[in-house]
Amino acid sequence: MSITVEIPTPLRRLTAGAPRVVCSVANLNELFSELDSRSPAWKPHLHDEAGETRRFLNIYVNEEDIRFIGGASYSFRDGDEVLLVLRSRRGAIDNRPCTTIRAILNRREIA
Repeated sequence: MSITVEIPTPLRRLTAGAPRVVCSVANLNELFSELDSRSPAWKPHLHDEAGETRRFLNIYVNEEDIRFIGGASYSFRDGDEVLLVLRSRRGAIDNRPCTTIRAILNRREIA
């Protein structure tokens, strides 16, 4: 089973500039482990010392907020599209003015 993960622009340095990565993982914890194994620099951006998802990281699966479809226990399905969205402290998404997540998802770009 494979999923596609959209990488936000500020984190693309961790993927050699790639806007997306394909992973074969079953759940969020496995996704975090997979990304950590590709580059240890991922860890502080994904989860805290207790293993909890960072508060400034929103995760969407097929345009649904993962918190409302099972959170860390959600089981990915083949072909799922995962979108990582960084929030700033001021409410901007990816250092842009406040925008709805739907607009970002509809554009299919995080640049």
